[in-house]
Parts: sequence; structure tokens; C-alpha cells
Amino acid sequence: MTNGIKNPAKDHAQLADFILFSQREFLLNLSRELNRDNISFAQFFLLSYLSTSPELTMTDIARKMGHSTAAATGLVDRLEKLGYMERTHAIDDRRKVLVRITSQGLQLVARLRDELQSQVAAAMSETSATDAAQFITSYRNLDTAVVR
Repeated sequence: MTNGIKNPAKDHAQLADFILFSQREFLLNLSRELNRDNISFAQFFLLSYLSTSPELTMTDIARKMGHSTAAATGLVDRLEKLGYMERTHAIDDRRKVLVRITSQGLQLVARLRDELQSQVAAAMSETSATDAAQFITSYRNLDTAVVR
């Protein structure tokens, strides 16, 4: 018995099934929304990241995305054409190109996050407040451990 759970392996398996099913549903819904806005997952993840950062260099973007600078440039080119991000030059070094999200990009990210939040709320609607709080606490502890 672990933490008062009679069969932790069975519970872990059920939770893993729930996560896989939920992830599939979330990704399918996100995919539909992204297709509607004509952007890819990689472009959306870049927009999401930029929505929390004031501006990044192309090198920073390439590192964050795990791409070459040329591939990152292609992502930015496409998103810039769609009006979701813009390039500027650093004040201290005009050779340095900085990329930032536009208000249109921020609106897109906010809309898609709101949609995801609604899906999470629906999935957790029958979960007790205590269970939900314990799950969030466990997730935050795990997330903190992974970051270190």
C-alpha cells in the first residue's frame, strides 16, 4: 500500500490511460483550431513561448525550438506574413534581429489557451476540489523537480 492506495500500479495505469486519452482529445481539438488559423504546432509553440517573452533573437528561437537558425527563420517568416510576429533591430546593435509577438499573435494564443482551459475544465468537472488540488500540487512538485 502506497500513500493509502491499495493498488498503486493499477491506479497509475488508469491515470496513464486518462492522460493519453485526454492528450489525444486536446491535441485533436488544438489541431482543428490551428488548421483553421493556418499554423502548425511548431508555429503555435513558438507563438506561445513568445507570448511570455518580450523579444528573442533568431539564435534564441532556434535553440528553444531545437531547430537550425535557417529553420527558425522559416517559422518566423511564415508567422510574420500572417501578422502574428514582427522583426525589429536591437538598439545597441543594428545587426541583431529581434523577434516579438504582435497583438494579433497574442490574441490567437489567448484564444487557443482559453479553448484548452475550457477542455481541461470539462474533463475535471466531476473531480472533487480536494482531488483536483492534490493533483495540481503533485504536478507542480513534479514540474519543479524536472526543472532542477
